[in-house]
Amino acid sequence: MASSKNVVFDIVGTLVGYEKLFEAIEERLGERLKEHGVGPASLFGYTWIEVAEREYTYLSMSGLYRPYATVFEAIFWRMLYKAGVPEPRNFANEEDLAAIMAGYKAMELRPGAKECVQKLRDAGFTVYGFTMGDISRVGGYFKAGGLDWPAENLLSCDTRGVGKPDPEAYRPLLNQLSVAGKPWFAAAHMWDVSAARRTGFRGAYCSVWESEPLTDLFGGMDVLSDGLPEMADKIIAASQ
Repeated sequence: MASSKNVVFDIVGTLVGYEKLFEAIEERLGERLKEHGVGPASLFGYTWIEVAEREYTYLSMSGLYRPYATVFEAIFWRMLYKAGVPEPRNFANEEDLAAIMAGYKAMELRPGAKECVQKLRDAGFTVYGFTMGDISRVGGYFKAGGLDWPAENLLSCDTRGVGKPDPEAYRPLLNQLSVAGKPWFAAAHMWDVSAARRTGFRGAYCSVWESEPLTDLFGGMDVLSDGLPEMADKIIAASQ
């Protein structure tokens, strides 16, 4: 039986930040990228993430689902080419890519993430995670950050082979949790939380990753916040 109060979090980008990935790109390729007029590493990394999300989503929509990390790694050479590197496989090698992917696996919880989750748990919420990432990698972020997360409360799009933001990705969890009241979906990606909200969740958005909510584009939210602990406070207040 579901709890009467439930919050589902996006994980990567919301509770987990990308800084370690950007640091790995800078350490491994930063100076070489600058020689081609490409920088900073965080901009290259952001573009890589965003394009990978698009390709992941398009593959899922077209019936050829692939895990997100597989897509992210596969398009590395294309991203270098589109960034202005004319011969990407002469510019970087497999060892460079492996080092960057190690940084990807070493990403850390955002400041305030543990406090946010604890506030909700202390207020009687059951907290779930729903990620495009694979369970073992995402679970590793929690373990490394000292955040206890029950295995049964961590779910991945990989299980059903349907990627966010397809409404069918959110619907099974929505149906499971709605038996005890309308659940929340919380994210720092407006495309994610807005899709979940249109599917039937209450929506909570934190601007820690994107800065601009763009509600005129994505629609209104039940909760808007600048920080993760603040988001938890507002979810709790709105649920009373």
